[in-house]
Amino acid sequence: MSLKQWGAVLTGCAALLLTACTVVDLDADGKPIIPADPNAKASFDNQTPQQIAQQTWQSRVLNTATRHALGSSELATQLKTLSSTPHSVFVRLTGKVEKVDSSNEREQKLVMIVNGQPLEIQSGPVIRGNAIRDAAGFRFEEFTNQVQFAQLSRAFNREAVTHLPKVDGSWNGKTASVVFAATLTNGKADDAAALELKQEAP
Repeated sequence: MSLKQWGAVLTGCAALLLTACTVVDLDADGKPIIPADPNAKASFDNQTPQQIAQQTWQSRVLNTATRHALGSSELATQLKTLSSTPHSVFVRLTGKVEKVDSSNEREQKLVMIVNGQPLEIQSGPVIRGNAIRDAAGFRFEEFTNQVQFAQLSRAFNREAVTHLPKVDGSWNGKTASVVFAATLTNGKADDAAALELKQEAP
C-alpha cells in the first residue's frame, strides 16, 4: 500500500474516532467537566454537618416525623417491648406541661406526663443525644467517617433549637403540642428532643 493510501486510511480512522467522541466542556482551569451520574448514590462527603442539617431538615426530618410520628398509645406499646437495642422514633403529643425545668439554663426541659409517667423533652438552647439524626434514618454508611456522622447529631440538635419558641416558667400548667425525637431503650424514652413546640389555646 502506498503512502498516499495509508494516509487516506488514517484520515478515515481519525474521522471515525472524532465522530464517536462526545464533546466535554472545560472548567476555568481547563479540566473536563464530568456530568453527574444520575444513578450515583447521594453523598455528603463535601458538605459540612451544618449544611447537611439545614438542607435535609424539611425533607428528611420534618417530613419523616409527619409521616411516622407515634402517638402516646403507640409509644407505650413500643416501650413495653423492653428492647435493649436502642432505636429512635418520632413522637407527636398534646398534653399539659407539668413544669419547665430551668435548673440548667442552657439545657432546659419541659416535663409532660405521658402514659402516666413523666417525660423530659429538651427544648434548648443545648440539646444532647442522637435521637433526631437516628429517627430520621441517617446511617453511618452515608458519611465519610465516624466523626462526620457524630457531628451531624450536634448539627441537627442546633438546627432544632432555631425552630423552637422560647420556653420559660409561663408554660407551666399550659397545654402544649410537641413533636419530638426520642431514643427508646429498656422501656425508657431517653434524650427526647423537641422539633416543633407550641402552646394550645386554653
